[in-house]
Amino acid sequence: MQIKTMAEYFANGETPEVLFWVGCAGSFDQRAQKITRAFAEILTKTGIQFAVLGKEEACTGDPARRAGNEFLFQMMAYNNIQVLNNYGVKKIVTACPHCFNTIKNEYPELGGSYEVIHHTTFLQQLIDGGRIKIKEGGSFKGKKITYHDSCYLGRANDIYEAPRAVLETLDADLVEMKRCKSKGLCCGAGGAQMFKEEEKGATRVNFERGREAVDTGASVIAANCPFCMTMLTDGVKEQGKEDTVKVLDIAEIIVGEMIGDKTV
Repeated sequence: MQIKTMAEYFANGETPEVLFWVGCAGSFDQRAQKITRAFAEILTKTGIQFAVLGKEEACTGDPARRAGNEFLFQMMAYNNIQVLNNYGVKKIVTACPHCFNTIKNEYPELGGSYEVIHHTTFLQQLIDGGRIKIKEGGSFKGKKITYHDSCYLGRANDIYEAPRAVLETLDADLVEMKRCKSKGLCCGAGGAQMFKEEEKGATRVNFERGREAVDTGASVIAANCPFCMTMLTDGVKEQGKEDTVKVLDIAEIIVGEMIGDKTV
């Protein structure tokens, strides 16, 4: 995919409409790379002028802060803020709720203030603005979809309706888990839990959440976070349903349902 970097725009004296913050998972995790490609394809097909930082993008520092290493977090944050401010970045969109929360809510006190949008909200804006048109009777028509509220999008930032509004354009049957919205259950990876050994207990958090998702009878679990993607996929496997229940990011769901030829 031919995606321009901020450095390339800057060298030509141009400014893109939006910076796509890819994040560590979206860059390096093989499963999350598919989400990155899907969202980049949507941006390209809708004619959004966007850029990535490429090799200049570093981790936001979210896992370091959650794990208690404040010094490392501030070092990483200051480096990122310096890069963003040097390019005069105003608007950032990201497919990771952890990156979204950190840049939106924690960077301003360190000198980095930007308009930060999660990709589900951005997709809703594009649909509402007529820039994304969804096929009638697409491949999800009549299918049961359940949506998992990630902690950093839901409870931390009170974004519940935008992802659901995007899914409701599909003519699918949206079914809720018993624990949803403000009462949603964590996938088990947040707060740097992704990177540490679990404490002993009766079951794993993602096994519990996987069971709740499978119990809805949905054939698709819609996620909005690469951490949730990993944990829910493992949870579905534990239920022995990996052949019949797919875990997909909302961008992956939407990209194949758009009216218009693929341009990448």
